[in-house]
Amino acid sequence: MPFDRWDALVPFELSDGVRLRIMSGERVMMSFVTLDPGGEVPEHSHPHEQMGMGVEGSFELVIDGESRVIRRGDIYLIPSNVVHSARGLDQRAVALDIFSPPREDYLVRTRPAAPDGD
Repeated sequence: MPFDRWDALVPFELSDGVRLRIMSGERVMMSFVTLDPGGEVPEHSHPHEQMGMGVEGSFELVIDGESRVIRRGDIYLIPSNVVHSARGLDQRAVALDIFSPPREDYLVRTRPAAPDGD
């Protein structure tokens, strides 16, 4: 599908107070991340290269031990396998993340469930 609207993408909960809406091609994935105040993406790493930008509000982002408050228009790069985390601050925040290659663990959460054969 070459066109869609971000608000038409079905969200899924990544963790308490963190929701994602994704769109993906074969080699790149776009993820809209909504962080509620206090919502957290726990420390983790993955083999995917990740680049992003603050779209709305502000949130704390820690990349390889370095912490920054990301606001609208701020951009960031998270290299493959680097530990990082995020935390919502005092208002709702939205970030746009780009992954290459697409994250299969996100894709499986948005696919319809297979029929159980009944």
